[in-house]
Amino acid sequence: MASAPASESASGYIHPPPLTGSARLWGTLALSAATFMNVLDTSIANVSLPAIAGDLGVSPNQGTWVITSFGVANAIAVPLTGWLSQRFGQVRLFTASVLLFVLTSWLCGLAPNMTTLIFFRVLQGLVAGPLIPLSQSLLLSSYPKALAGVAMALWSMTTLIAPVLGPLLGGWITDNISWPWIFYINIPVGFGAAFITWGIFRKRESQTKKLPIDSVGLALLVIWVGALQIMLDKGKELDWFHSGEVVALGIVALVGLVAFVIWELTEEHPVVDLTLFKRRNFWAGALALSVGYGLFFGNVVLLPLWLQQFMGYTATQAGMVLAPVGLMALLLSPVVGKNIARLDPRRLAALAFAVFALVLWMRSNFNTQADLVTILIPTIIQGVAMACFFIPLVTITLSGISPEKIPAASGLSNFARITAGSFGTSIATTIWQDRAAMHHANLSEAVNLGSTATNSALSGLASAGLTPDQALGTLNRLVDQQAYMLAANDVFYVSALMFLLLIPLVYLTRPTHGGAGSADAAAGAH
Repeated sequence: MASAPASESASGYIHPPPLTGSARLWGTLALSAATFMNVLDTSIANVSLPAIAGDLGVSPNQGTWVITSFGVANAIAVPLTGWLSQRFGQVRLFTASVLLFVLTSWLCGLAPNMTTLIFFRVLQGLVAGPLIPLSQSLLLSSYPKALAGVAMALWSMTTLIAPVLGPLLGGWITDNISWPWIFYINIPVGFGAAFITWGIFRKRESQTKKLPIDSVGLALLVIWVGALQIMLDKGKELDWFHSGEVVALGIVALVGLVAFVIWELTEEHPVVDLTLFKRRNFWAGALALSVGYGLFFGNVVLLPLWLQQFMGYTATQAGMVLAPVGLMALLLSPVVGKNIARLDPRRLAALAFAVFALVLWMRSNFNTQADLVTILIPTIIQGVAMACFFIPLVTITLSGISPEKIPAASGLSNFARITAGSFGTSIATTIWQDRAAMHHANLSEAVNLGSTATNSALSGLASAGLTPDQALGTLNRLVDQQAYMLAANDVFYVSALMFLLLIPLVYLTRPTHGGAGSADAAAGAH
């Protein structure tokens, strides 16, 4: 197959021709492997949180920092990808990001305590920022324009398989080896991806130029997002606004946000182009995408915590419950991507929200007797919602935006989505704890020596050989189990209602067909 001729830009830079033969195959595999490794790390730790928290001597709720710290750092790094790639070149930046991701993964596995682990997860999230946008950019440059859809289909398959394998792999590793190995497995994958990428793409480096960086805007972004995330994570431990520390973090987040908005709107080279929010499709689409993803991700973290802490599931079993979430998405996403140009994306997004609502309503009816099949059914159905969620909403968000602004728009919408995922995790686990405390208090009122059921239960436990203290401890654990189940049901039910409320938001946008194109939609999906 003959290569397409290289094209020359106005500045004299010659764009390399598409790859052919084995070079294209190996290049695609290497870029997909790096993407797979990154996406895997957003889900592999979910089922390992109780083991990590127990090993490092913190509560499972404090363990959620392992997820939120990575997400926030990753979100902050995404808008910098454009500036960094123009400054250093796409190939150099991508290879360096992969190698640094390998290094920080190794350090995460070696972490002796939770503080150190969170610090290394922040570093891991920061260096991971360029991986997904650059893997897509390099992949598109490897294929002729006529095959761009094929390239994106191959790319998106890896990002859909990773969330399926993440919980299964994480659960198996945690139960059979030890949790640090959920990070160590990145080392051979990363080294292989970096070696192949550099070997194939180093002579295809993109044009570089020195651009000013909005250091003030970046600093303000880190301050307000970081302060808000820490406030959400520490609020549940410090009794929220009864704590001076939480109040101070809230003030810093608010002042930082206001200063950030003012600065970015007046800066000539802003780190985030806030003028994009003038477009109705952009702000409505980005808001629906972010809130929906925050609800989805918060519940994805909550489910395995509940199963492992109060339903007696091992990490492997919890992984089996979460794994099928990507199966239907894997089958349906190519169909959605192929037909998005001739369908109204708003209808597909509305369908996704309706299915998410159905799934969470089904979960809100769980009880402590729910078997594996009962818990699995909503997870399988959820794959339909995932297939109709990402691509249509990103198509809406990026529709009508000029090509030169697509990278900035995609970066900003990804920043909002990833940040919302971290916030959603903190909010879901906080509400779960608070509602569990309330349900525990209400249930405990019925457990007293004047209650026939209580006396019958205590007599039964005493006849089984338990001391009075052991019997009361067993009753308390049963009350705990019921309280946390009811609290999880509350979170699931409210999340279902919020998904339904997102449907009218989608219809605030103007109709679009094909929008920014399937490639951009696929990129924004992850």
